[in-house]
Amino acid sequence: MLAKVASIGVVGIEAYRIEVECNVVRGMRAMAIVGLPDAAVKESSDRVMAAIKNTNLDLPVKRITVNLAPANIKKEGSAFDLPIALGICAANHVLRKDDLENYMILGELSLDGRVKPIKGALSIAVEAKAKGLAGLLLPVENAAEAAVVKGLNVYPVSNLPQAVSFLNGESMIDPLPTKTGEDFFRDALYEIDFTDVKGQLHVKRALEIAAAGGKATAHPADMEDAGSVKSLAEYALGRHGRVDVLVNNAGHSSKVRSVRWISQEEWDSV
Repeated sequence: MLAKVASIGVVGIEAYRIEVECNVVRGMRAMAIVGLPDAAVKESSDRVMAAIKNTNLDLPVKRITVNLAPANIKKEGSAFDLPIALGICAANHVLRKDDLENYMILGELSLDGRVKPIKGALSIAVEAKAKGLAGLLLPVENAAEAAVVKGLNVYPVSNLPQAVSFLNGESMIDPLPTKTGEDFFRDALYEIDFTDVKGQLHVKRALEIAAAGGKATAHPADMEDAGSVKSLAEYALGRHGRVDVLVNNAGHSSKVRSVRWISQEEWDSV
């Protein structure tokens, strides 16, 4: 029995459609993944089979072949776990195939069936909208990022049984509302930011690079004027964000997590 699931691969920031074809036939239980997969994709066979079994879904005692088309493009990452699992369920008559190809589906599976986050959600959402499909099924952690794209229904899923139940029409998942500009700037006001740090261009530049690249910086304990300019710059950078910058000042460490980008006029005025 053959089933097809629509998915997406990402190279850099470019996304392209991948068709996950799952074929289940009589034979000894085995699973082969073809279509130029990398090591992470090949390892998905073990994750998928464990997730199906541990969530009490029917795992066929048959030979399973998964083809990731087009076969001449290298497939990377663990995001194909969920579409492969759903394709196997559809080929084994656990999941209806009626609307399966109308959704783009991605997500990494844990062994207990939980759907874990992936990379490239925004590029994936843009490509899904371009293909004109009914919606996009993504891990809960990635759904908000994908919801930036207008005109696309983004359905957050937390586990494999939830995705099966939704695609079978047995339960509903509310699509996330599209994010607006207000959502991004709601928390963009800071008590102190880089405009309060006069001069010190090298300090600002170093912290900006660290924050943008997700890196860490360490300051020596004997840094001159460590308790003034450096501390203010750290505070300006660190109230809201995602990047840790570790600072060592005579045994004291603090965390710096974000940067507010300022205009050229603001930059020239400090």
